Amino acid sequence: MFRTALRNVLAHKARLLMTVLAVMLGVAFVSGTLVFTNTISDAYQTSSAKGFDQVDVAVTPKSQEDEGDTIGKTPELTQALLEDSAKVPGAANAIGVVSGFTAIADKDGKLIGDGFQSQGGNYWGDKDPRYPLKSGTAPHGADEVAIDSETARRAGYEVGDTVRISVDGPVLSPKITGIFTTDDGNVAAGGSLTLFDTATAQKLFGKAGTYYEIDVAAKSGVTQAALKAELDKALPKDLTETTTGKQLADDQAQQIASGMSGLRQGLLVFAGIALFVGTFIIANTFTMLVAQRTKELALLRAVGASRRQVTRSVLIEAFVVGTVAGVTGLVAGIGIGAGLRSLMGTLGATVPDGPLVITPGTVAAALAVGIVITMLAAWLPGRRAAKIPPVAAMSSVHAKATTKSLVLRNTLGALFSAAGVAVVLAATTMSGSDGQAPMGLGAVLLIIGVFILTPLLSRPLIAAAAPVLRVFGVSGKLARQNSVRNPRRTAATASALMIGLTLITGMTVMAGSLQKSIDKMATAAIRADYVVSMANRHELSPDVEKKLQQVDGVTATSPLRNAASRIDGQTEYLTGVNGGVIGELTDLKVDEGSFKVGGTQVVVDHDTAKAHGWKAGSAFTVAYEDGRKQRLTVAGVYEGNELITGIMLDTATLAPHQTDPADMQVMVKTSGGASSETKDRLEKALGSNPAIQVQDKKDLSNSIAQMFTLILNMVYGLLAMAVIVAVLGVINTLAMSVFERSQEIGMLRAIGLDRKAVKRMVRLESLVISLFGGVLGIGLGVFFGWAAGELMGTSMPTYELVLPWARMAVFLLLAATVGVLAALWPARRAARLNMLAAIKSE
Repeated sequence: MFRTALRNVLAHKARLLMTVLAVMLGVAFVSGTLVFTNTISDAYQTSSAKGFDQVDVAVTPKSQEDEGDTIGKTPELTQALLEDSAKVPGAANAIGVVSGFTAIADKDGKLIGDGFQSQGGNYWGDKDPRYPLKSGTAPHGADEVAIDSETARRAGYEVGDTVRISVDGPVLSPKITGIFTTDDGNVAAGGSLTLFDTATAQKLFGKAGTYYEIDVAAKSGVTQAALKAELDKALPKDLTETTTGKQLADDQAQQIASGMSGLRQGLLVFAGIALFVGTFIIANTFTMLVAQRTKELALLRAVGASRRQVTRSVLIEAFVVGTVAGVTGLVAGIGIGAGLRSLMGTLGATVPDGPLVITPGTVAAALAVGIVITMLAAWLPGRRAAKIPPVAAMSSVHAKATTKSLVLRNTLGALFSAAGVAVVLAATTMSGSDGQAPMGLGAVLLIIGVFILTPLLSRPLIAAAAPVLRVFGVSGKLARQNSVRNPRRTAATASALMIGLTLITGMTVMAGSLQKSIDKMATAAIRADYVVSMANRHELSPDVEKKLQQVDGVTATSPLRNAASRIDGQTEYLTGVNGGVIGELTDLKVDEGSFKVGGTQVVVDHDTAKAHGWKAGSAFTVAYEDGRKQRLTVAGVYEGNELITGIMLDTATLAPHQTDPADMQVMVKTSGGASSETKDRLEKALGSNPAIQVQDKKDLSNSIAQMFTLILNMVYGLLAMAVIVAVLGVINTLAMSVFERSQEIGMLRAIGLDRKAVKRMVRLESLVISLFGGVLGIGLGVFFGWAAGELMGTSMPTYELVLPWARMAVFLLLAATVGVLAALWPARRAARLNMLAAIKSE
């Protein structure tokens, strides 16, 4: 039986080619994902570990927890602690570290790198061992900086150039005195690093004489653990914590691995979808192969082969196919992993250098996925083949499904579908997080139910296309009859395409609806003409608002300033605003009281008020970060949203309690409204700072749209693999169907059907099957998109369902295109059959 199975694989290698391709694509997706994420993770971990080469032990401030009415404060690492650290036995030296956000512009005034990875720090003395100088000298004074060599290369900067930088808003224009090399992970990832002398860095990022971290180097022969023990004895335990350089490197590696885990899981989900679609092709292929070899299998049974042996022979064939697909998929996946890494560089994302990582786990996963998926999909056709009685098989009377099996299938499908719809509808009535799991369960049940019912649904839906197919004469009539001749085969082929389009359509509906609701939320809640913020959402200096107030045409400004506080034993974040004009700059619906902010009167969003049991007129005690308390009164309760929420009070009330105030945003109202001229004036007033965004409502909408478009395009790209696998399924089914119907096609040719008509018949059959899958997929996608929207609408009052009719038409056109392209080779093959040889074939 083993030799028989191998001979069958070799005899039907052409027909198994599409199955191998389908599985190979899925395996390539899985192995490519693993190779890519392992390679990137290893490169970042290696680069990150190099960054800790100069750190044997790091001393950091010990955070104090919030307790009672007191907000926990972070202790300061003073010069005295630095000197004490340098004096402990075993310490060679100690370096004080200061760091923070620093944006740097290129020669065209544009931000270099990703704003989130643009960092600044201090250069220690005249020769900092952490940052070897490539050229120039160490920075001294507020007008000098050193920049990393990668940033200098990208922007074309040299020693002596003047560079424009920004820390928290105002533009600085120091001179570059030095260019250094670094193994800093942010720089390796495409960010930038700007260094000041220690005194300047302390002034820009914190308070004079304090550090964020103290890095201690050990003397030769002293271990990190021994140095840590000495530091623990010498430094106050209630103020400081110590960590070895090795532990820091390990923690950083774990963080990188954790971050890559999310990306890996996301990509593997889409790989799983492609493999799931591939199972339909595998099952279809083996079902058709078994059907074509019925007499052969019956003969094997007649000469003594048992049912188990017949099933085993089919599974051996699947094992061989899966192994070939697994090996070729692994090779292709390695190429995909290398290609993705190169693509990141082409798109401007900088990745640290490192080798391509192919782990034993990746090889094992590729082979396991290829073999297991193929054998599982082939098990049912093999089992069916073994159950056919030899005499019936020899007589070829086994082909049609019994009425009992059809009734059972349709009943089972109806139950699954009804249960899926019921669970999905029930999930839409739940709150956001509670409804996610039921929604997912309902979606799976409904998709399974529709798949089971697809043979039943194929007849009426394909019959609906009959009037159009009549236009094509005999070819159209034959195409319709062929499409419903074997409903199960049609169903399996269409279902592969249906799943891909269900996901694509559902994602499109959700993204369009979310974009509209967030856009509506952003524009409806804000009356201000402009919102000013840092490009990376970092804090703004209060000087920014002061500069904006001086611009001609500006009539009102208000910051959105965050501050921690303690209320009723809980930490609550206050939002400081300009109470006199905040009503002019926002348009928030007030549920109770009035929108009046000033003195001790505050306004509170509905959720916060509900959590504390407040209403208009309620009074409560707040403990500020400086420890002082104040009695505040709720003047009104408003409906918050994703953009504006929390307890709003006047900055005049809040500012005396803040040691280092900073704004998250500044809202601006102008006399002439939003215009390009006004925007230019605002940007120039801020020094044309590349790190600051000045956005009007249209800019806010565009940024939201851009974000969703990027996400959608990524999803489309990832789901394209599932669609490609579905196309292979259509090609495979048609090609094998043409082989099955060789005698019939020969007879049609003999009685006058020309080659063009034969081609047209196969193409129309493919088109009908593809459109059938497209209609089911789009219909299910719209339903899931609506249901998910209803679930999100419970926490987003502005949510509104948007049906992207144009895109759905494109998806249907895509399904039709899939049908036409998939039929090219099978149609050509059918038309070129020799009619006499075809008539004589069995």
